[in-house]
Amino acid sequence: MFRKRQVHLDFHTNGTLPVGKNFSKEQFQKALKTGHVNSITVFSKCHHGWSYHPTEANEMHPELDFDLLGAQLEACKEIDVNAPVYISAGFDEKEYIKRPEWRYRCSPDINDCLEYENEVHFHLLCFNTGYLDFLCRQIEEVMQKYNPCGIFLDIVYPKVCYCEKCVSDMKALGMNIENEDDRQKFAVMTLNKYTEATNAAVRKYSDTATIFHNSGHIPKGDYGFIKANTHLELESLPTGGWGYDHFPLSAAYVRSLNNTDYLGMTGKFHHSWGEFGGFKHPNALIYETSLSIANGAGCSIGDQMHPLGEMNMSTYGLIGKAYSLVEEKEPWIEGAANVADIAVLSAEALTGNRDVKADIGANRMLLENNCLYNFIDSKMDFFAYKMLILPDVAILSEETIEKIKAYANNGGKIIASGEALIKDGEFALDFGATFKGENEYNPTYFIPCFETVNGTTEYLMRCNSYKLEAVDCEIAAYMQNPYFNRTAEHFCSHAHAPNNPEESFPAVAIKGNAAYIGWDIFTAYARHGHLCFKELFTYVLKKMMGDELTVTANVPDRAVVTYTRQEKEKRNILHLLYAHTTIRGEKTEVIEDIVPLNNVECSVKCASKPSKVLLVPTETELEFEFNNGIAKFTVPEVNIHQMVAVED
Repeated sequence: MFRKRQVHLDFHTNGTLPVGKNFSKEQFQKALKTGHVNSITVFSKCHHGWSYHPTEANEMHPELDFDLLGAQLEACKEIDVNAPVYISAGFDEKEYIKRPEWRYRCSPDINDCLEYENEVHFHLLCFNTGYLDFLCRQIEEVMQKYNPCGIFLDIVYPKVCYCEKCVSDMKALGMNIENEDDRQKFAVMTLNKYTEATNAAVRKYSDTATIFHNSGHIPKGDYGFIKANTHLELESLPTGGWGYDHFPLSAAYVRSLNNTDYLGMTGKFHHSWGEFGGFKHPNALIYETSLSIANGAGCSIGDQMHPLGEMNMSTYGLIGKAYSLVEEKEPWIEGAANVADIAVLSAEALTGNRDVKADIGANRMLLENNCLYNFIDSKMDFFAYKMLILPDVAILSEETIEKIKAYANNGGKIIASGEALIKDGEFALDFGATFKGENEYNPTYFIPCFETVNGTTEYLMRCNSYKLEAVDCEIAAYMQNPYFNRTAEHFCSHAHAPNNPEESFPAVAIKGNAAYIGWDIFTAYARHGHLCFKELFTYVLKKMMGDELTVTANVPDRAVVTYTRQEKEKRNILHLLYAHTTIRGEKTEVIEDIVPLNNVECSVKCASKPSKVLLVPTETELEFEFNNGIAKFTVPEVNIHQMVAVED
């Protein structure tokens, strides 16, 4: 069974520090029991390059005089805690200093490389050099000597390298180092060479050991990389700069990969990795682990052991406050598959670019509307969803466009925006309008044909916009241009020119099951967060979906709503989450106080009348009404996370 209460134990220790002097098997075990931990990633080799066990393939830390890895593995085995082994792959500071020919070179400019080398941080090595063989010998040694249940390899991603070996090999293959496409292609080839070699080093000794290559990100649509792993771990430390809406976006894609186990990886730290003495409030960790399980993931919490080898009991008291609750909830988590009404065709998967604003904006809007959704790539099944959202970016593949047309022709609902479904200067789908090209003005103004919070007026839209001409569609919004674009020679006031009310033209067209929004609305929402962007999207979404949403709940926009199915147990689980977040310091988003939600009214679509509706894990039965295929009930209170079982 995939373990869902994991700790990722960092141990990156300078060669001058004492190591392991206070390690105690009993104290180590006590910490894990206090933390309700059932899996912990322990360490073979750190970013500094030292091994923490006797080794012929590497060098043991000079201040260590016993087998620390072996002692941890033995301690875990005695109390039935899984213990995959960590090996730093991309960093090895010791070898970076000793072996210049293995170094990653960030630029063809020697001055850029010298600047990188002199910065105080860990430095990358190149997998296209003899370093890869050196790394594989370390992996084989760990596998042969310890037979661990898994291997975790860190700092792994495609990177363009200008070292002598990479430049020479590209030339031999007829590739041009000056060409960006060739550089990226060779970077992927090098990564594939690495994953094949390291996976083979593991599989030489075990057919069952788990393997994960950590890049801090799961690239959407990159099946070559995804399939190199036996499971996935989604690194997402909210306080470390990721924020609290980062994990839901990652999870929304990964959970759409069939039969893929995955963990949500957060940290116990106030900020991020490498922090000794940093602690977040227990309520934050309770929320973060609840967010993982509500999205179909297991949990992993990052910690860092002190060089002396003693586990910090305050840390494991903190972890235990979260994991004791996860443990109670596990009967309603095992085998649960997330239910989704809506799919977003990921802009990252279409463009190959990471952190695309269109994806970020779409994720935020759907979260804030408490929708059930997944992010998908073009290879996945569109027909599993009631609605498909195509956010902002152009779709270049004719095959994908034909697949979208087939989905729409079969009754699937479409919302497209920006350049999505613009092919050869025309709409690739019938929106009841004619495409008239990109608008030369930015910003523009949005005039709704529906009620908004601030009434029917002109709303600023700071993003690219697109012109259309209505033919036989419903117009949901109009657009007005400013009097002129802002330039050094031609400007008005502090920011931009006012709207020109003398001309309005259609901006949002709806025809049947297809809607087009003539702004890069999702990109704009990620950048600016204007309420009017969300109001427009929400209007179109609700008009298109009607009463087809599987779940509704009267919760705030910062709440998270998910719905899962346990087929074996014949029940669905509604997850309701809410936490009040505050910005502390310059940009750290934290959770401290519990702000409960009271009397949350919920409705769920059901094929037949449920036999029971229960608060879990307390198994308190709720009264409910059932009419026209919808069960309605009220959840008395949500304190961070409440699960409701709707039993067939």
